[in-house]
Amino acid sequence: MHTTVGKDSEGEQMDFSEIVKKRYATKKFTGEMIPQDKIDELLDLVRLAPSSFGLQQFKVKVVTDKEMKEKLQAASWNQPQITTCSHLLVFCAYTDVPKRIKQFGELMTAAGVPAENVQGFTDMTSGFVSNLSKEALLAWTSRQAYIALDHAMLGATALGFDSCPMEGFDAAAYSKILELPENTVPVVICPVGIAADEPRPKLRVSKDDLFF
Repeated sequence: MHTTVGKDSEGEQMDFSEIVKKRYATKKFTGEMIPQDKIDELLDLVRLAPSSFGLQQFKVKVVTDKEMKEKLQAASWNQPQITTCSHLLVFCAYTDVPKRIKQFGELMTAAGVPAENVQGFTDMTSGFVSNLSKEALLAWTSRQAYIALDHAMLGATALGFDSCPMEGFDAAAYSKILELPENTVPVVICPVGIAADEPRPKLRVSKDDLFF
């Protein structure tokens, strides 16, 4: 059981490389609920994830309700992570990018950025988005959700609990069950909680095979 925030099983503080090596895809959780203040810390780490143009073209549905998890498990090949986790994070591509551009422009203005710079940013990003097909827009926004997913996985490990990235689910069923709007499309999920299993050795190809 991992309970010490930012520390390993011996109570030693972990550096980033240790966090990366320690993280693994947990297959079953204990069902114990993570304290809300720790979840809030995790969500803030996700909020700080980088994104294209800084627009944060993603949203995350946080699910804790037991009955809702049971419905979602049926749409997730009945994988046990869904109902045994503390919180289920549903990462969604957010395709209402014009709204995000407007919001980011307002943030820039509030931060004291000159009006001409704000306008230049708005024009540039709006022009980029207008040239994307519907399919390309979904693919682009989906990539932003995956970047945020990495923050969730490593953040959970740093905070002393566990996670599992999952693509094995029916996105259309999730949208229906969670009553998500059309512009919020589930692309990947990440249950977080206290592991009830043990990590297996990481199997990876060699550096020579991967880097060239």
